[in-house]
Amino acid sequence: MASELQAELKQHKPFRSLKEEALVSIVRTSAVLEHAFEAALKPHGITVTQYNVLRILRGSEPQGLCRSEIAERLVRQAPDVTRLLDRLEDAKLIARQRGGEDRRYVVTRITRAGLALLTDIERQIDAIHSEQIGHLDEPQLRKLISLLAAVRRRGVKES
Repeated sequence: MASELQAELKQHKPFRSLKEEALVSIVRTSAVLEHAFEAALKPHGITVTQYNVLRILRGSEPQGLCRSEIAERLVRQAPDVTRLLDRLEDAKLIARQRGGEDRRYVVTRITRAGLALLTDIERQIDAIHSEQIGHLDEPQLRKLISLLAAVRRRGVKES
């Protein structure tokens, strides 16, 4: 009998192993969740990664962060953080300022417009979270978080 994932993917042959099915299930779940997230952000003219940067910078206030600190905190690695920040600065959602003594050090901070955008978007994001995982109770959510952390611990490879 085909698994729920096989049916969803219209896959007629079984997975080679339970491990393969689990990994494909993680990737598929991530894609489904992220699609709704991207759709909510699109009318606001930002991407999931840009939203992540704005959240990171809001959390770093009032000090702000340099480019490399932002890159280290991203949920999903971005190949060109400088260009990512350029686009956010062009949209007036962040501001960058060179450091005092070391002119190479640039501090990035979220602007009032960036904070306002986050406030506006987060109502929609909360609704999406409720729709996507609101049917899980607290013990289930804690177990899911724990299981995913266990997978990440083994899957993280230092570069």
